[in-house]
Amino acid sequence: MYSRRLALEHNERNSLADFALLSGDSRGRMHHEAEPRYRTAFQRDRDRIVHSAAFRLLEYKTQVFVNDAGDYYRTRLTHTLEVAQIGRTLARALGANEDLVEAICLAHDLGHPPFGHAGEDALNDLMADHGGFNHNHQSYRVVTKLEQRYPKWRGLNLTLETLEGIAKHETTYDRRAFSGISTDTGAGLEAQIANIADELAYNAHDLDDGLQAGLISIEQARELALWHQVVDRLNWTDRQLDDVSRHQIIRELVGLLVDDALCETERRLDALRPKSSLDVQNHHEPLVCHSAQQQTLNAELKNFLFHAMYRHFRIVRMQTRAEHFVEALFTSYVKEPRQLPDVYRAKLKDESTHRVVADYIANLTDRSALQEYRQLFDPISRP
Repeated sequence: MYSRRLALEHNERNSLADFALLSGDSRGRMHHEAEPRYRTAFQRDRDRIVHSAAFRLLEYKTQVFVNDAGDYYRTRLTHTLEVAQIGRTLARALGANEDLVEAICLAHDLGHPPFGHAGEDALNDLMADHGGFNHNHQSYRVVTKLEQRYPKWRGLNLTLETLEGIAKHETTYDRRAFSGISTDTGAGLEAQIANIADELAYNAHDLDDGLQAGLISIEQARELALWHQVVDRLNWTDRQLDDVSRHQIIRELVGLLVDDALCETERRLDALRPKSSLDVQNHHEPLVCHSAQQQTLNAELKNFLFHAMYRHFRIVRMQTRAEHFVEALFTSYVKEPRQLPDVYRAKLKDESTHRVVADYIANLTDRSALQEYRQLFDPISRP
């Protein structure tokens, strides 16, 4: 017996919390479409994101290590899948809409340029006089404008709830840059879950990659109070860190962070007792949070990763190299936009040269950006 959309919507209404966003109550899409028979609106959003070109390109975009650094390290795609997995776990436990959380998580890095934050920082500097560049804003551009898969409109035509979640999942961004998104309310619980899942995955798994790559030593890790909290829970006392032990420690760290986030969020929800998603959005502070003690430990971990890993000479060399590639490509394309592919040159009628070039570079993967660089600047390479 197939589960039809109306039955799935009925199940949501009967099983999810009062504050959850229900697919049956969706405000719809920018362009009207009949909803599918066997999927909810948010499930369709999730599927459209997974099938987008931008999602496939995440496989060859940097998380921390440039794509040619090795096969083990996380990419934007593996990071995105890990965020979605953690987001689903949190949503299921809290009674939020799991499908909506998954859609937001899967879309949150679609606009990331090649070479990770080094590529983003370089593009932002180059676009300083032309509106700047931010990967969260770019993700919104991807799903509303840049993906071209339908004959009657640009973008993926996602529901307004998913678009709002993409725009508001990170509270520090300027929401005025998102056309059609209200700035009067904050993020719903689903967008807040996506935000904390992103942060949680980023910190834990960057620590894993740093340990595996030898950028972080066991002696350095022992400086962290959070490290001691985790190894004490495991009763792990070895002086050497093998692969199995590393996996065990990182797994326990993720579990600890998830447990803390659930406990603190439940405490805040019990205190507020929201009766609708709007109650969550109108609240003066996020409800999906870590405890005060855990926030202190997380801040120490972030600071540790910044100095021990992100400022490690091997990472700085990769970042400097990446910034050079992005700046050289950008300058060359702006100076002579006829070097751009036809589909991007056609956009010059409606967008500034700088924005079109930024869109093109942001769409490149690490290896395609390197290939472009060789074709433009290596006299031996064929264009």
